[in-house]
Amino acid sequence: MRKQPFDYTTTESVLMRAVFLGVGEACDESLPNTSVWLQTEGRDGKQKSILLDCGPTVTPLCFKHTSDPNDLDAVWISHFHGDHFFGVPTLLLRFWEMKRHKPLTMVSQTGIEQLIRGTMDLAYPGFAKKLTYPLIFEEAEPEYGELTILELSWQSAQNGHGQRDLAVRIDNGKKSFFYSGDGSPTAETLALAQNCDLIVHEAFDIDDNTPGHGTVQKCIGFARKAGARSLALVHIQRDVRKKRYPEILQFAREVDDFSVIVPGPGAVIDL
Repeated sequence: MRKQPFDYTTTESVLMRAVFLGVGEACDESLPNTSVWLQTEGRDGKQKSILLDCGPTVTPLCFKHTSDPNDLDAVWISHFHGDHFFGVPTLLLRFWEMKRHKPLTMVSQTGIEQLIRGTMDLAYPGFAKKLTYPLIFEEAEPEYGELTILELSWQSAQNGHGQRDLAVRIDNGKKSFFYSGDGSPTAETLALAQNCDLIVHEAFDIDDNTPGHGTVQKCIGFARKAGARSLALVHIQRDVRKKRYPEILQFAREVDDFSVIVPGPGAVIDL
C-alpha cells in the first residue's frame, strides 16, 4: 500500500489501482467523506478512471491529483445520502471550468438522472445547460445482472442500510473490486463479493449498536466468507476511530488469512 504523493498523470499501466481520496463518515471533522478513485484497465486494454461516491469534501481532493479535465470516465453513487453525492455539482462545474469535452458516465440505482439534474439545479440553477460535455446516465439495478460499461463488468446488490444502498462489483477480466457504500453486509452482497481481489467496506463501529451499518468484526467475517484477498475498512464513526483506533488495528493484525487495511486519505492499493 502506498501513501501520497501520487501522480494521476502517470503513464504507468496498472490492472487495477484503488486510491482513497477520503475515508470518513458524513460529519467527521478530521477526515474527508469516503470516496475511492479506481484506476483500472478495461477489457479493451485502455485505462479507465472511476470515482466511487462524491460527497461534499471530495471534489477538491480530486484536483489535488490531476490537472486533466478528461481524466475521469465515470462516477458511481452508492446511495442518495448527501455525504455520497453532494459533491457532484462542484465536480461538474470544475470540469466545465477546465473545458472538459469528454462524456462523463454517471452510474447508480434507478433515479440517478433525476437526482443529479435536480441537485445541479439547486446548486447552480440553470447551469447544467452550459456544460460542454455530455452526461450519460446508466442504471445498475441488481436484477439487471452483469452490465458492460466502459469495457468493464458491473454488478450490484443491495446492502443493509437505512436508505437504499447498492454495493457494486467491478471486474476487468483479471482483477475484481467490491465497494459497499454504506450498510451492513447481506446475503446478496456476500454472493456479489465472492473471490474479489479487494473489498472496500463501511465499518461504522466495533460494537453492533448502530442499525443499518457495518462493524469491524462483521466486515472481517464477510471478507473471509467471500474469499477476498484484501479488505479495506472505511467510513468508521469519528468518535470510534478517535477513541478505539488501537482496537481496530488489533482486529486487523489478528487476521492472517488475508490482508486487512485501515487506509487513510491518500492511501493507494495496487492489485
